[in-house]
Amino acid sequence: QVQLVESGGGLVQAGGSLRLSCAASGRTFNTYTMGWFRQAPGKGREFVAEIRWSGDSTYSEDSVKGRFTISRDNAKNTVYLQMNSLKPEDTAVYYCAAQNWKGVYDYWGQGTQVTVSS
Repeated sequence: QVQLVESGGGLVQAGGSLRLSCAASGRTFNTYTMGWFRQAPGKGREFVAEIRWSGDSTYSEDSVKGRFTISRDNAKNTVYLQMNSLKPEDTAVYYCAAQNWKGVYDYWGQGTQVTVSS
C-alpha cells in the first residue's frame, strides 16, 4: 500500500510560480512511476506529467509543457511539480498518483488546490 500527501498549493497571480510536493509512504517508493493530474471545476481529471523510477518524464501535450517540471527525490520519497508562468486556466485541484505493478495509477493523494488569479 502507498499513501500520498500533497502540499504546496495556494493562490498566486498569473505569471507566478508554485512548487507542489507529494510525500509518499508505504512500499518502496523509488520503483513507482509517479504522476500529477489536475481537475478544474466542471471538468474531468486530466494528466499533467509523470516521472519513472529512472527519472525519465513525460508531459501533457497541452500548454503545461515548457512551464511545468516534474522531478523526484527518491531519498526523500517525494515527487515535485514546479509550475512557472502560471495562467488562470491552470486553476484546478492537483492530485499526485502512483502506479501499481501493472502500470495503472492505483494510489491517489487527497489533492491540493491551485488558484491562479488574473
